Amino acid sequence: MLEPLKIKFEKSGPKVVENLKKRHFEAYYVSTKEDALAKALELIPTDHSVSWGGTLTMDEIGLKPVLESKNYKIIDRDTAKTPEERVELMHQALLCGTFIMSSNAITEDGQLFNIDGMGNRVAALCYGPKNILVIAGMNKVVKTAEDAYSRARNYAAPANNQRFANSKAPCSLTGECANCLSPDSICNQFVLTRQSRPEGRIKVILVGEELGL
Repeated sequence: MLEPLKIKFEKSGPKVVENLKKRHFEAYYVSTKEDALAKALELIPTDHSVSWGGTLTMDEIGLKPVLESKNYKIIDRDTAKTPEERVELMHQALLCGTFIMSSNAITEDGQLFNIDGMGNRVAALCYGPKNILVIAGMNKVVKTAEDAYSRARNYAAPANNQRFANSKAPCSLTGECANCLSPDSICNQFVLTRQSRPEGRIKVILVGEELGL
């Protein structure tokens, strides 16, 4: 990563964390992926069942294999042998102890913005699991809620949809949002999380690196 960008992240990241705290999130700024991994493990109680939404950031910091090596009950939809079992695991995840995700965008004043296809990720964020752990790179920080919408809709959603080989949504072909009504659209649920309630239920680790989409 370019040194000027690293300096920018180190100066602005702690300010975003303070604004997240004002909105009753439990929030932390860390400089590296390694620090993010260590902090995540601190924030996941050892007696919790653990699940997650689709998050490249979790893979990038190496969290999944560490969790699998420890004594957690893991609810992983990717272990399903049938589509029906996959849906059942996604339902079970809504009542897990700790649910891990990233955020499509975070505003400088401390709000989370997310777009979801099935809705399971934002459903968990809103209500259900006891503990929500959001891990996000500083590349996802934007100035305003309008900027967050634009980033999620025009950048994150098309890039994420291209991860699904069978998707026929226009953005999978062009890389650009077409405001489509395709059955393969992943822009179905739009959630702005203005505050954490109960206080501290949503924990945010903001990482001074470029992570995820």
